[in-house]
Amino acid sequence: MIQIIPAIDIIGGKCVRLTKGAYDTSKVYADNPLDMAKRFEDCGCTRLHLVDLDGAKSHHIVNYRVLESIASSTSLVVDFGGGIKSDDDVRIAFDSGASMVTGGSIAVRNPELFGHWIRAYGSDRIILGADARDGKVSTDGWLSDSGIPVVPFIKSYGEKGIRQVISTDISMDGTLAGPSLELYRSILAEVPDVCLIASGGVGSMGDIDALAGIGVPAVIVGKAIYEGRISFDEISRHNSDRPC
Repeated sequence: MIQIIPAIDIIGGKCVRLTKGAYDTSKVYADNPLDMAKRFEDCGCTRLHLVDLDGAKSHHIVNYRVLESIASSTSLVVDFGGGIKSDDDVRIAFDSGASMVTGGSIAVRNPELFGHWIRAYGSDRIILGADARDGKVSTDGWLSDSGIPVVPFIKSYGEKGIRQVISTDISMDGTLAGPSLELYRSILAEVPDVCLIASGGVGSMGDIDALAGIGVPAVIVGKAIYEGRISFDEISRHNSDRPC
């Protein structure tokens, strides 16, 4: 059964969501990310996707104190992304309690350094962020388009040892209009050995079932929870039915 990974995106220390990656659409949903993380833990979630949107825009980690508070006060396995651009950023993230870090822009702009992290920390701790607009990889907090086709990009890193990939169709993110099933079918067909984590567009439990139906093993869900489209009770029931 597909794993639901709740998302917390941080701007100014608060839980926010964007629409299609646009910072000017930012909406605050909670002032205390730790309280939200504990709610996810209480409904049976074991993992959290934590994104430092300030860091993504600033090109270095910013909200590591939020990461530290969640990692030290919950048992959630936290994968952390946003602003991971240097060895120091990776060190700060792990020292602050991240179990895994996600690199997106760095994997495009400095593949040698990203490859070094894969070798140094292991493919169980380094996740590839492969977020796309119109089928091309986007970088810098989704503010820039690289022109690189996303499926070959993922395939190239699969050959370098990456085993987990988070892929968001930016045009669907925050819209609640449904996930990009065709994108994920393409990735699964071309790179079957990676653990694909879908993200973007999920607006209901039916969307999650649709992803499970094509073989996606995990999905990140954010706005659908915050907007009440998917309830904490539904997540709890899903998690209780999911085999350990």
